[in-house]
Amino acid sequence: MNKDEQISVIVPVHNGQAYLEKCIESIEAQTYGNLEVLIMNDGSTDNTGAVCENLQSRYGNVRVTTLEDVGVSKARNLAIEQAQGEYLMFVDADDRLRADTLRILYEVIQETGGDMAGCRFQSFHREEELLAEDGGQESLSWEKQEYDGREYLAESILGKNNCRCWSKLYRKSFVGDVRFRENLTIGEDMLFLMDLVPRIHKAVEITYSGYLYYQNLNGAMQRPFSPAYMDQIRCWELAKEDVRQSQPELLPQVEAKLTVAILLTVGKLALLPPAKRKENQNYLTECKEKLQKQKQENTQTGREYLPEGYRMKTALFAVCPGGYGSVYGFLQRMKKRRPGK
Repeated sequence: MNKDEQISVIVPVHNGQAYLEKCIESIEAQTYGNLEVLIMNDGSTDNTGAVCENLQSRYGNVRVTTLEDVGVSKARNLAIEQAQGEYLMFVDADDRLRADTLRILYEVIQETGGDMAGCRFQSFHREEELLAEDGGQESLSWEKQEYDGREYLAESILGKNNCRCWSKLYRKSFVGDVRFRENLTIGEDMLFLMDLVPRIHKAVEITYSGYLYYQNLNGAMQRPFSPAYMDQIRCWELAKEDVRQSQPELLPQVEAKLTVAILLTVGKLALLPPAKRKENQNYLTECKEKLQKQKQENTQTGREYLPEGYRMKTALFAVCPGGYGSVYGFLQRMKKRRPGK
């Protein structure tokens, strides 16, 4: 292992006083030693700033940049510009790494000559859910899969829904001038990977669960509907146009992803109280129009990529969008009230 090669770990944070310290401690505990940690404090209004100052004083390799709520994409982009390492890793501030994660991903890149290497993740809601550091993780027995650019798009991003920028180590020279598309809050990860696809000579994914993903109830995907939630539709629309130009044979898979994104957004709208749902009626109308357009454009092959449940949801929503939302919202609320939920 070349100890001179540095990994820059980029951690954007917004109001993360409750979990940032644990995240950074997990990074500092890595068995790969040559790290710099870039914390991007993006417009926090809680005590995150003081936590950042404390971490910077504790660890000599931590650098903190304070921003004025520019959004996660711009925060990451600014960090990429600052990064001095030969490799980049993105870690969300409420998540953590197992102690061997960066070492293993680095070694995978060295052994395979890959441009990037990714691992699986383990979700948790509470501290007690986390496994012990060995955690049953047999680090010598994991498997790997290698992809070229087309394979990575078809089999990993689209096939396995591997749309996350985190849990991956990238050669900085490979990332080059690719940046996150700004002013997007949901789906920006996927577009970043899509923009990297044409550059991929070799990408590697391993079965080691080295990334610990916190199911944060305040996270973007868990919060009630807001207009920003429409971003996930916009991102898949942008991806669709990119694929139409570059790899049109994969268009049916992207069409299916876009349809699912529309229905997930409809589901968020359905969970709003009646008064709020009425206020956001224009977004429900927009979703209906987009779904109708998708239905007209989708090939039979595209519909085949839809999970069976979503085929039924698509048909029901197209016939009666208002009734679909009411029934969906009622069923979801009843589900949450069941014992053990």
